[in-house]
Amino acid sequence: MSQTETTIVTTEDRVLPAVVYGLYLLGLVNGLTILVGLVVAYINLDKAGPRMRSHYDFQIRTFWIGLAIFLSLGLLIGISAVLSLVLIGIPFLMLFLFLWGAVGVWFAVRCIIGLVYVSQDQAYPRPNTWLI
Repeated sequence: MSQTETTIVTTEDRVLPAVVYGLYLLGLVNGLTILVGLVVAYINLDKAGPRMRSHYDFQIRTFWIGLAIFLSLGLLIGISAVLSLVLIGIPFLMLFLFLWGAVGVWFAVRCIIGLVYVSQDQAYPRPNTWLI
């Protein structure tokens, strides 16, 4: 690079992606703020630069994957609860309740890892994955 060339460093707003992660984590307790976080992520998706867009994509994907798994397990828990009246559903009920809790842990871990990347001003490296 010659002396006349200048490097342009752009900064992106890191606050709103961090707020969405915070709303998601708070939503594990009350449920409502997850929806608020999802709306904020959708509103800011098109306005974000490439680094923060990866976080919004990751947050939106985290919500929809989590919701699908959560609802599926909720249905299985309901069926197992009915079957537990004849005792056959008790092991399944316990398994599905454990998995339901594991989904909450998965959701929290994804949010915490995302917060780490946002705090380091880095794009989320794999926003389209379902695991972590």
